Amino acid sequence: IMPSLVGSEMCIRDSAYSIPFSAFLSVYFLGYFSFGAVFYAFVIIPLLESIIKTPGKIYSEEEKSSRLSNILFDLMLYGNLPIVFGILGYGFYVISLGGLSTMETVGVVLSLGILLATNAINVAHELGHRKTRMEQMMSKALLLPCLYMHFYLEHNFGHHKNVSTPEDPATSKYNQSLYKFWISSVLKQYRNAWAIQMSMLKKDNRSFFSIKNQMLFYLFFQGLYLTSLFYFFGSFGLAIGLIVGIISFLFLETINYIEHYGLLREKTKSGRYERVQTKHSWNSNHLIGRIVLYELTRHSDHHFIASKKYQVLEHKDESPQLPFGYPSCIMLAMLPPLWFHLMNPRVPKEMIAAA
Repeated sequence: IMPSLVGSEMCIRDSAYSIPFSAFLSVYFLGYFSFGAVFYAFVIIPLLESIIKTPGKIYSEEEKSSRLSNILFDLMLYGNLPIVFGILGYGFYVISLGGLSTMETVGVVLSLGILLATNAINVAHELGHRKTRMEQMMSKALLLPCLYMHFYLEHNFGHHKNVSTPEDPATSKYNQSLYKFWISSVLKQYRNAWAIQMSMLKKDNRSFFSIKNQMLFYLFFQGLYLTSLFYFFGSFGLAIGLIVGIISFLFLETINYIEHYGLLREKTKSGRYERVQTKHSWNSNHLIGRIVLYELTRHSDHHFIASKKYQVLEHKDESPQLPFGYPSCIMLAMLPPLWFHLMNPRVPKEMIAAA
């Protein structure tokens, strides 16, 4: 095995599950430790990313073949299913016992929200692009506690088609604040998911109540999940489940916000938008964030070739570059004046003119 491959695999073994581990410690130790996942995600990781630099890497064909044939990369994804649901269930159980202070409850809820955002939604995103039914089912299962199962439809059949255009609600506009984006993106993506589903049913000449109506199944299973929380953990457990789910998908929408902020595709003479290129997504090449988020931060390459598995995504120098890693940019986006100050000069002028 090539040394570079061994090194990469060791990094994955050591760090890919670090968010779940920090979330588990948050629930287990409580007290000030209940904010453990928050501290790790938004203090430790940014500090490490400011120290550790990652050079751009273009894999040789031999390296790509080795990485694609190594089952470890897939097993690391699959392992998130029992880990996420195990820690989530443990968190609900501890909260249901009572006796937690308000501070501890807030810390645990935030830690569980971060767990779902990184190792549920993010992993679901990767698995949702896979071709096998098993991996697609795992993707939907991970989206279940995030209350965002419609993401599978809208992301794969909407976002990747319309990214960096006014038709895409998951593309944030130039000078649009994060908080306005949250509202428009969440509501419009859900509406778009229904529109995509109805178009599919119409194309196959099927009725609204067809077994092929995935949106109905999403409503049923998410409703069953929330009902189960109420049955086992009471109304407080149900409220916690709703809050944790909302936190997780707002983190997802914040990542959407920073990944495409202000970037637009031009229309060709035919009236169609130009092909998606690496310049239509912001890129970040910080090692820790790359590993923890399964290379999501190399987002330019992902949109350029959506079928590319995470282990062979590459850094693109020609892509617009975020000033910091994802955790730091998430915090910056929550302060709109500072975000605009740092990011607006980085948006290509021709894209601003086209807006």
